[in-house]
Order: sequence, then structure tokens, then C-alpha cells
Amino acid sequence: MLCDDVKRVVYFFLDGTLGDRRNHDFHEHLTLCPDCERRTTIHRRLRAFVDRRLERLCAPDRFKTRLSRSLRGIAAD
Repeated sequence: MLCDDVKRVVYFFLDGTLGDRRNHDFHEHLTLCPDCERRTTIHRRLRAFVDRRLERLCAPDRFKTRLSRSLRGIAAD
């Protein structure tokens, strides 16, 4: 894996959706490339920071009901 590859797939890596082989290649590259390791650490910290700061909101039940009805109406057409 090259540095450009790491830049393209870092978010898949952080999400845990990279796949076994590419995940292994990603880790291997990080052990060889301090710049990519540092960049990945920054992305990981940024993601953790945002997750801690965002409040999880749930839509009101009335809105969910209206949305479901609307979507069923569209699907029936």
C-alpha cells in the first residue's frame, strides 16, 4: 500500500470496513511510514473529538409516523 492509498482509505480503516487483507496492508504501511501513521492518528483523534461533542438526537415519534406514511405513499405510486 502506498501513501496515496492510505489517504484514500483511512476513513474505511477507522470505520472497520476495510477488509482483512487491506487492513493488514494498511497496518503494515503505518509501521513503515511515520507520516501516514501520524496522519491516521490525527484522523482518529478528530473523529473521537467530534463523536464526543455531537449530541445524539432522535426524531420525534410523530415525525417518524408522518415520514413512514409519506414513503409508503410514494412506494405505492
